[in-house]
Amino acid sequence: MLAACGDSAAEQEADRTEDRIEMQAEQSAAAAGTEEAALGMSELQLIDADLVSADGTELGDVEAIHRDATGAVDGLIVELDDTDPDRLVMIPLGGLTTRMDGDDRDIQTSMTAQELAALPDAEGHTRPM
Repeated sequence: MLAACGDSAAEQEADRTEDRIEMQAEQSAAAAGTEEAALGMSELQLIDADLVSADGTELGDVEAIHRDATGAVDGLIVELDDTDPDRLVMIPLGGLTTRMDGDDRDIQTSMTAQELAALPDAEGHTRPM
């Protein structure tokens, strides 16, 4: 993603961080193949999923998975909708479920948009997957 000329320094930095996370996530997903990563989904399916509320309202897009020190998936890195500059947060797996939307599988959270917005930025959680 190219930063627009009028973007602030914060927006440009957010874009660079998001691009780096997306590239790492795609490389990790390609290496993992179709193996289940979490919630009955492969890494590729997870990073293609939307984060939705209980009523199906889209809250964000899954950008990457987060693994603990043992390599187990313990959270998802999500770009929240309607933030400027873009915000990435780490959402723990607890409280997340899958939700079918036609042929797509989304990730449903029990958290509200306000609770998600209160989470700290994911920068400390974006080490290579």
